[in-house]
Amino acid sequence: MSFLGNIIWLLFGGFMIAIEYFISSLVMMFTIIGIPFGLQTMKLGILALWPFGTKVGYNPQASGCLNTIMNVIWLIFGGFIIALTHVFWGIILAITIIGIPFARQHFKLAGVALTPFGRTIN
Repeated sequence: MSFLGNIIWLLFGGFMIAIEYFISSLVMMFTIIGIPFGLQTMKLGILALWPFGTKVGYNPQASGCLNTIMNVIWLIFGGFIIALTHVFWGIILAITIIGIPFARQHFKLAGVALTPFGRTIN
């Protein structure tokens, strides 16, 4: 069932979301300072390609103040806007019964987009 959900996701916008994440990741990686942020955007792009059946969790080895500082910087410079976009589309999709599984994936993406540092995708 997750395979079918992923195919429908890709056809109706998931591929475009992933392309946007990959392009912004490459743009961020042009500078040395942007490489960690580009890697997190790459993580979001991979999750946006195949969201059904993937689990998002916290990395137990990634505790510390560096992840917190990077998440705060991420949140200020765009993470909040990305998360709001996913929440908006999640609410729009949750209006219909058919769109509820896709809304849940947008809410999962919103959580990762809000604080991507220290997260793992399995």
